[in-house]
Amino acid sequence: MGVPGWFARERADGDRFADLVDGTESPDGDEFAHELALVGGLRELGAGGAPDAETRQRIRDEIAGRLAEAEAAPKRRGHAVANLAAAAVALVLALGGITLLLSKDALPGDPLYGIKRAGESASLGLTFDEQDKAKKHLEFAANRIGELDELTRQGAPTDAYFTGLTDFETDLRAGVSRLTALVTDQGGQTRLAELRTWARQQSDRLGLQVGLAPAEARDKFSAARALLDKVQERTTDLGSRLVCYTITTGSSDELGAVPAAGDCVRNPDSPDAVLPPVTSSPPSSAPSATPTPTSVPPSSGVDTAAPTGPLAPPSGGTPPPVVATPAPTTRTVPPTTTTSPPPLISIPPLIPGLPPIIIG
Repeated sequence: MGVPGWFARERADGDRFADLVDGTESPDGDEFAHELALVGGLRELGAGGAPDAETRQRIRDEIAGRLAEAEAAPKRRGHAVANLAAAAVALVLALGGITLLLSKDALPGDPLYGIKRAGESASLGLTFDEQDKAKKHLEFAANRIGELDELTRQGAPTDAYFTGLTDFETDLRAGVSRLTALVTDQGGQTRLAELRTWARQQSDRLGLQVGLAPAEARDKFSAARALLDKVQERTTDLGSRLVCYTITTGSSDELGAVPAAGDCVRNPDSPDAVLPPVTSSPPSSAPSATPTPTSVPPSSGVDTAAPTGPLAPPSGGTPPPVVATPAPTTRTVPPTTTTSPPPLISIPPLIPGLPPIIIG
């Protein structure tokens, strides 16, 4: 389909005007004179308003500086937030340290008692030796008994006693469990003896307080003392099995490893195995009750063939001396060796009818 004539003419005029503006062709007479004059004026106006090289460089520097400030602003805000956070942490640590220091003498039921217990837990977390951890648990348990004594003097409510006794039992179980596990693996009768003595002392301390505590808390005191009695029994039973091949049953309860029962097969390689002392009776200086044969002079007239008892010394004289009969000597007869004669050699007869020849 053909293109309309008016569209072709407009397109040709547009292309012609573009060539004249670019300067690739020259106008014919007054061709597009008005339009070309307008384009020339616009070009002169743009050239006159354009900044010089110095102005362009200043504008470029200004824009670059603004961009740099825009990028640095988040970093400065990040540094500010970090500094603020560090200051807040330092403040919290300072307040926490002061609070922990103030909670040192807190008693069960006090607002700061929880912070005191948290400090004890942190101390256990920073202790890596199992024996030291066990000792810390027992130390905290002993502190609870001291706090209960103070509660009695202050007339504290029953809830405070329950809190203190519950924490006492918790630390007691943890300390005994860790210590018995060490003794089972490494041995140590001394550790068990010390634990048994400690448990008896704490039971005595609780016994002195139970009469002064509120009536509602006395059953809790009795339960704590029963647990201490159980600790003493456990140390005794476990100590008696340390020299055996089988020390525990392999199971555990609230106090740790359960000692095995039954016959004990002694383990000589156990660090707690002690060899029984060798008892030897010392030589006695007293004469033996068994009568010994005596040699009596012939003139004594005493028949020695069948003695009937100890000889009485003759009255009015010196008793005859007692001479010990020497032990019979046994002569060892050397074994006799017999040499067998050499075997006989028989030679058959060389001539029939003659006897054989025997050599030997």
